[in-house]
Amino acid sequence: MQATSVSFRIMPDPPARLDKALSRDVPEGAHLSRTRLARLIADGQVMLNGAVVVNPKARVSADDLIEIAVPQAEESHIGPEYIPLDVVFEDDDLIVVNKPVGMVVHPAPGTPSGTLVNALMHHCGDSLSGVGGSKRPGVVHRIDKDTSGLLVAAKTDAAHHGLAAQFEAHTVDRQYRAVVYGVPDGNDPRLRGIKGAAFEPGNILRLTTQLARHKTDRQKQAVLFNGGRHAVTRARVIESFGSPACVALMECWLETGRTHQIRVHMAHAGHGLVGDPTYGGRRKLPAKALSQGALDAVAVFSRQALHAAVLGFEHPVTGADLQFEAPLPEDMSKLVDALRH
Repeated sequence: MQATSVSFRIMPDPPARLDKALSRDVPEGAHLSRTRLARLIADGQVMLNGAVVVNPKARVSADDLIEIAVPQAEESHIGPEYIPLDVVFEDDDLIVVNKPVGMVVHPAPGTPSGTLVNALMHHCGDSLSGVGGSKRPGVVHRIDKDTSGLLVAAKTDAAHHGLAAQFEAHTVDRQYRAVVYGVPDGNDPRLRGIKGAAFEPGNILRLTTQLARHKTDRQKQAVLFNGGRHAVTRARVIESFGSPACVALMECWLETGRTHQIRVHMAHAGHGLVGDPTYGGRRKLPAKALSQGALDAVAVFSRQALHAAVLGFEHPVTGADLQFEAPLPEDMSKLVDALRH
């Protein structure tokens, strides 16, 4: 298999370990992530001063010569499938799609096919130049199976590397629309008493906690304040429904992007998402607050009312500022219409 070669010397004051030194000093133009470098070391593709080294903990010194053989991308084990896609934007480097409800993003033991990645493999075809050594799209963020909306995937290593860096730095604009029980209000003493909840100017609710996998239910995330991963969600009311108001359409945006973050954060605040089978629960709404049609629409809504509506980032290759917006899907649009009337 043909390979390209990347050669460079270790800069002054390197980390003691080879893998960390490579991650710090590898030329940016090589577009080699930490994960990719670790795999290349294990595969014997890295030479240190002319000798192959497979120990990621090997010692390195300033001015050591590094030579990395980067094999051409191999065909992926993930099979292409013809599944229609709602493509919002596409060029040689990346693709932005509006994912429908019910589609899993990446193949897993329980869903080996019918996923967004399978669909992208077919749609992109030969335009995939390889991500991480495999001819596949590079998925740098995911949205839940039953959440709709915008998602970007890379078609090249360069795009994948650049997008991943932006998501890691939390510079990507990710705005969601959610329908929740209750109406968050900065004047609500109950909400102000919840640990991790605070209000910013403009009646913007900020939720700051740690998140980790639930101790007993491995399918859920749990709010923690020690351990876990730092998570910040902001949310504001777009529209409230009922008299008295008992349901709200929210705009939520992510500072971090953890699994189920909006769903678990809003539930922690006491404003779980309508239809959420994991965190939202079924709440009895005041019979006279809403019309019967609205009450029925809430009662039968069968998935979390959450939609990734806005996605903005810097193009990882051209540097252009990109911003995309996807309207509410039909089921959420009908839910909101029923609540309004």
